[in-house]
Amino acid sequence: MPITVRAAACEDVPGLVRLRLANAERHVQLDPSVYRLPDVQAVRRHFEEVLSAESKVLIFVAEAAGEVVGMVEVVILPDPLDHQILAPCSAAEIHTVVLDGHRGQGVGTALLAAAEQAAAEHGVSITYAGIFAPNKEAVRFYSSAGFGPRGTLLSKKQGGTQAG
Repeated sequence: MPITVRAAACEDVPGLVRLRLANAERHVQLDPSVYRLPDVQAVRRHFEEVLSAESKVLIFVAEAAGEVVGMVEVVILPDPLDHQILAPCSAAEIHTVVLDGHRGQGVGTALLAAAEQAAAEHGVSITYAGIFAPNKEAVRFYSSAGFGPRGTLLSKKQGGTQAG
């Protein structure tokens, strides 16, 4: 089935909400202490705002047979502040979601290619995909696309218990 990737538009908001909620459900199954199901109206407002204004978030959708089956968000990050030790580097976070039933068919790969091209067009020199270790499917997907480790994210819940 042919896949079409294009910039998201306001009429895609219902599909984007569906994707965000499906992604949340999958993540809650991984670890309900880390993930939650967001409020549907808050998700809708987020996408409406991002798509109707000048934004540092670029969103692309993948369509198969006229249905939105995947999305990728490219969140362009600000350069480190002058007082920080990180060297200035134009960076972006990438978040990819593909509906169950459409995985393994090239949808994620097509979305990631569009995201990387858009990031490059916006002067981004490095992209990040923040993934929690239990999400082995996402680790495998991004690793196969050339992403590799860059540091370690450690966390600690206040009160002395370690976060997962």
